[in-house]
Amino acid sequence: MTATIKIGPHAVGAGERPFVVAEMSGNHNGDLDRALAIVDAVAESGAHALKLQTYRPDTITIDVDTPAFRISSGHELWGGENLYRLYERAHTPYEWHAPIFARARERGLTVFSSPFDATAVELLESLDAPAYKIASSELVDLPLIRLVASTGKPMVISTGMATMAEIDAAVRTARDGGAVGIVLLACTASYPAPPADSNLRRLPVLAGAFDVAVGLSDHTPGIGVAVASVALGACFIEKHVTLDRADGGVDSDFSLNPAELTALVAESGRAYAALGGTAIGPTPAEREGLRFRRSLFVVEDVRAGDPVTARNVRSIRPAGGLAPVEIDRVLGRTFATDVPRGTPLSWDLI
Repeated sequence: MTATIKIGPHAVGAGERPFVVAEMSGNHNGDLDRALAIVDAVAESGAHALKLQTYRPDTITIDVDTPAFRISSGHELWGGENLYRLYERAHTPYEWHAPIFARARERGLTVFSSPFDATAVELLESLDAPAYKIASSELVDLPLIRLVASTGKPMVISTGMATMAEIDAAVRTARDGGAVGIVLLACTASYPAPPADSNLRRLPVLAGAFDVAVGLSDHTPGIGVAVASVALGACFIEKHVTLDRADGGVDSDFSLNPAELTALVAESGRAYAALGGTAIGPTPAEREGLRFRRSLFVVEDVRAGDPVTARNVRSIRPAGGLAPVEIDRVLGRTFATDVPRGTPLSWDLI
């Protein structure tokens, strides 16, 4: 089993209940009060952590409007948008980070972020972020991974679009750079993502290949895919969250509302509890059920010398009598004594 790591006060690993992380992203819609309301909603949902994305438009791209700097026109959400304008709309201003971190901590949430350059790391270090997330598109930015690893904090790395060789390079860079624990997230870097592209069976492959805890960064609608991932070993679940999809926003179409986030926390916990162990046999919770298995009972009042027939002996609930399989061995015998209706059949009665 891979090692458990700590993110804030939380143990994250294969032997732990899934760690549920709510990603705010750009769903604050440019309003700090809305951002703080999202923090409150996340806290009330029971989720364990809030995650931000820390960049400015000019730290993630440049202000150029050529085809290379535009989202493809057929994109479901952002078709034709210029990258710089999109990130301008979606980014969380650096000066908002301190009040958001403070509100999250006041509400009992662990709070961390995805940095996209050195200025972001510097800001997040000043806020004592307990962990760092590397976004899927940044997995190939090994200098950024090396810088983040040098903080000595745990790292969560999304693997959307990545080959095994690219993941291996990122993991080696993080380990060599000083990261104290790594979680790899399966991710489909499509927004929104079709459930059929989730390929959850890759989770145990990632865990085995890299000896790490694994989880899911999920962009599918709803919570079904995320809950299913728990059965394949996900111990970390990240979903985008908003106050209300009807309010719009860059990520609203594939974000959970607060009620759905609450359901995800509950259902992922149930999924984890359901994994149990590998023993086959009755559980303690089934003890009462064992009393009501079928067995052979005398179902009519009979007298000594009466034959045992299919009319006066039947397989019924509850347990206590001979096993039903014995019916062919008892039919045709005679009763050794008077037996009242409702008596479990035993060998000494016939």
